[in-house]
Amino acid sequence: MTEATYVALGLAAALFAFRLLRGPSLADRVVGIDGMIVCGMSLLIVRAMDTGHGAFLPAAVVLALVSFISTSVIARYIEGRGE
Repeated sequence: MTEATYVALGLAAALFAFRLLRGPSLADRVVGIDGMIVCGMSLLIVRAMDTGHGAFLPAAVVLALVSFISTSVIARYIEGRGE
């Protein structure tokens, strides 16, 4: 079951990377980065559940907070540009 989860997260990260590279607008690129960060956090959480060691769970929490703040800052920037 966990192998399928790893494959699904890898596929999702690859599709978000495609959106990051292909996105014509800044908003598309931000969605790509956010999606890749969510995939990375999910990978950390699934790995912690799989192994039973929660050593990297605080890193997932910090990643979530940094991602939220950076997305908010970029959204304010896009709003000010009028894109």
